[in-house]
Amino acid sequence: MALNIEDYALISDCHTAALVGCDGSIDWLCLPRYDSASMFGALLGTEDHGRWMLAPTDANATCTRSYVDETFILSTVWTTKDGSVEVLDFMPHGDKRADLVRRVRGITGTVHMQQDLRMRFGYGSTIPWVRQLRNEDVHGLIAVAGPDAVVIRGPRLHAADHRHSSTFTVSTDEIVDIEMTWYRSERSIPPAVDIDAVLKATAEWWTGWAVCCTHQGPYHDAVVRSMLVLRALTHEDTGGIVAAATTSLPEEFGGSRNWDYRYVWLRDASLTLEVLLSHGYENEAEGWRAWLLRAIAGDPNDVQIMYGLSGERDLPERELTSLPGYRGAGPVRVGNGAVSQFQSDVIGEVMVALHAARIAGVGETEFSWPLQRSLMHFLEENWRRPDQGIWEVRGPAREFTHSRVMVWAAFDRAVRGITEFGLDGPLEKWTALRDEVRRDIELRGFSTARNSYTQSFGGTEVDASLLVLAQVGFCEPTDARMLGTVAAIEADLMRDGLLLRYRTAASVDGLSPGEHPFLACSFWLVEQYALSDRLDDATTLMNRLVGFVNDVGLLSEEYDVTNGHQAGNTPQALSHLALVRASGAIVAGTASPLRALVH
Repeated sequence: MALNIEDYALISDCHTAALVGCDGSIDWLCLPRYDSASMFGALLGTEDHGRWMLAPTDANATCTRSYVDETFILSTVWTTKDGSVEVLDFMPHGDKRADLVRRVRGITGTVHMQQDLRMRFGYGSTIPWVRQLRNEDVHGLIAVAGPDAVVIRGPRLHAADHRHSSTFTVSTDEIVDIEMTWYRSERSIPPAVDIDAVLKATAEWWTGWAVCCTHQGPYHDAVVRSMLVLRALTHEDTGGIVAAATTSLPEEFGGSRNWDYRYVWLRDASLTLEVLLSHGYENEAEGWRAWLLRAIAGDPNDVQIMYGLSGERDLPERELTSLPGYRGAGPVRVGNGAVSQFQSDVIGEVMVALHAARIAGVGETEFSWPLQRSLMHFLEENWRRPDQGIWEVRGPAREFTHSRVMVWAAFDRAVRGITEFGLDGPLEKWTALRDEVRRDIELRGFSTARNSYTQSFGGTEVDASLLVLAQVGFCEPTDARMLGTVAAIEADLMRDGLLLRYRTAASVDGLSPGEHPFLACSFWLVEQYALSDRLDDATTLMNRLVGFVNDVGLLSEEYDVTNGHQAGNTPQALSHLALVRASGAIVAGTASPLRALVH
């Protein structure tokens, strides 16, 4: 059975990632990209759906684990009655190959180790043809299934019942290396790598990237790890930023809210870009903007809310029969049906992010502003259309207040592109539309009876996405209407001190009710508290949220307060970028002249 979600650590080469359990088992790995079919799929099934376990034979062995400095090299130290060993799990960065290395180093005494390798390509549907590696000085296996092949070098593995196993001993200062490389099956077997060299290069690359983080203030370790997660989820070659490393981890155990997050949402990627820019990573901004220009090039009417890592548009949603789901919580989905939805807010998120890039000094290209003008022309004609909103509801389209505020933000940033940066465009028209959108929101998206902005026009429900209004500059965090909205959100959406996205019982999303608090929403509340002179509340909530990270600093999408476990896909970009923003807001709130005056 799969472990608790928080019991997994991520290793990544910025092309794909593996999830390594605290039991030494790699239970999730898709090669060669995040959105490829899984080779190890035990996370969404059982050991027989693919896994690679490496651990002591001693059933009473204990372990502690951490990342080596500010990298994604995972160190697991195992202690048995006879000694201790360290296992380093990592995916070499920069070698343009799909490699995974597991290095076992003896620390004290002698430890008996075991491997259990079960390779299942195609989301657990295909058992490969396996043969011994010949004509090399080391033992190894070659496994082939259709277009996929891997070569594994290390201690000799023995076959039984469609699995391969081995045992070996490691003594003090002894090193045993195991290397797996994916390659296209029609090509030659790749040579072994120099593990000492790639370990050194990988450590230097990650630490070199992390040292550029400009964060100053509290929660430093959590912020830097979150920044590293965002970088790990950014595809090295294309610049696309996936929302999470996994698919179909349930938001509600036993429910149907199981989605595939291994794609690039314009919204999440735009928000990630803003966070990267605010911490000194302009190169990533240029790479993401280049991805964006390629992905949405063409008729603005064809703009999608999400794309594949290389800008692929065809992401049909289907349910797999080969994987039963995380602890049986099906269905397991590949692709995402929301790809065909209209969500007007994503244009606002894109415009806000590109404006932030402009402020940060990222230069224009011959295509960047013309592309934005094209998006704005589309919005001119379509801004009144109801949509599915930020939460991708599968019920009827509505006039969501958050969506309309992001339309306002799109026109606002377009206007500022002209007035602040001298770009060309219909200033009077965009200014008039911006003001018209604002009037519409204030008239139809605010309930005087509740003294609150509402989830949708004419309704009375509230939504945690309304916390974004102050973030994008639609109003000040201290505005009376914003404070009234916060009070309504606290009254309706707070569960055990954390925020739900909205009341699913209100049937707005077309799905059965029930889900756990959404971590990003609670981080948004921290940000709102910090910037409205509720710094003590902000710090209290932030401390609790940061306490939900697992032993290596990772967060999933939601948190099951009752049982004390993470829920949903992991690690979740939106959770981590919201953590970074919340920390920055606490820094800003601490320095607020108003707080200095009051306190």
